[in-house]
Amino acid sequence: MSEKTSTVEAHGRGRHAGEPQGTEFHIAEPRIREPDSKEPHSKESHSKESHSTKGAYVTGGEFNRDTSYIEDRITRDGTPGPNGEPGWPVEPGRYRLIAARACPWANRTVIVRRLLGLEDVISLGQPGPTHDARSWTFDLDTGGKDPVLGIERLQQAYFRRFPDYPRGITVPAVVDIASGAVVTNNYPQITLDFSTEWTDFHRPGAPQLYPEHLRGEIDSVNKRVFTEVNNGVYRCGFAGSQEAYDAAYTRLWNAMDWLEERLTGQRYLVGDSMTEADVRLFTTLARFDAVYHGHFKCNRNKLSEMPALWGYARDLFQTPGFGDTIDFVQIKQHYYIVHEDINPTQIVPAGPELSGWLSDHGRESLGGSPFGDGTPPGPVKAGEEVAAGHGAG
Repeated sequence: MSEKTSTVEAHGRGRHAGEPQGTEFHIAEPRIREPDSKEPHSKESHSKESHSTKGAYVTGGEFNRDTSYIEDRITRDGTPGPNGEPGWPVEPGRYRLIAARACPWANRTVIVRRLLGLEDVISLGQPGPTHDARSWTFDLDTGGKDPVLGIERLQQAYFRRFPDYPRGITVPAVVDIASGAVVTNNYPQITLDFSTEWTDFHRPGAPQLYPEHLRGEIDSVNKRVFTEVNNGVYRCGFAGSQEAYDAAYTRLWNAMDWLEERLTGQRYLVGDSMTEADVRLFTTLARFDAVYHGHFKCNRNKLSEMPALWGYARDLFQTPGFGDTIDFVQIKQHYYIVHEDINPTQIVPAGPELSGWLSDHGRESLGGSPFGDGTPPGPVKAGEEVAAGHGAG
């Protein structure tokens, strides 16, 4: 989902992805997961009036994320998924990952792609940090168009496959380059498939992010982290009543305290090296003090005031593949400009000070190693670097 995974999705407009007629290229009929949210979905308006996001995020009461995705899978040989999800074949150079730097859900896919060395196999398109209620746009690219797909809005890739697509235009999304049509926006599955279906194209020394013997524990941790932390900060920020906010705040901090205790005695969430679970938690922690603490009112304390979690977050940030994907400027621009319901002035704060991300974390004393028996990835691919002044350095 894109950083914009709110009820905007429920209104069929631009958003981040959450936890959904083939074209002339004979794309398989999609399998669409029904939403957890009971909110109505309206089709995209094609009028030329302003497409403000006002009223799209805070709609009253508890925030419920729409977790409906295009469930197509990209599998080793194109076979369907175990639950009947349409399958597309793994094929180097065929697909383009669209992932905005600002979005935590999209950020996961960028990290995993880099850790596994898939940069030359799956190309990367990155929309700008802000968008209107219709769609993410490629406003940072020359001419305002994605240089590979030739489109101005991600919406065009969705409509190429589903002309009447009724849900949110979310990132991350994987697009079939030849047809220009979206394949999937099911972000929880995208990274798992990168780890398990694209193994023939992993770099030498790629880490095992979803090892079979730890999958049960990883899945269990991921479930709690998603419901209580990844999505928990949004439940606080998009709460439409004091009662909903108070309940969300309590749940979030109960989970944060659980993580603090768990990480006091172990370096990583599961096992002795980083896994998918660490990737999923990291992208929320990287945004916590810069955005969630103030903007989303998750302000019992800062991440930097929790010794274990702060050390853990810095440990990962300083690991190649993590911190070198984090663009704090774009992150703040996205949240503070796009969320008009919360920040109607659209003023982007100057702080917080970021040099602490590079300070010594001391987590090596807990044992384990970041890549297990593997090795770190090489330098960031040319053209994909975080802009100077946008990181913690």
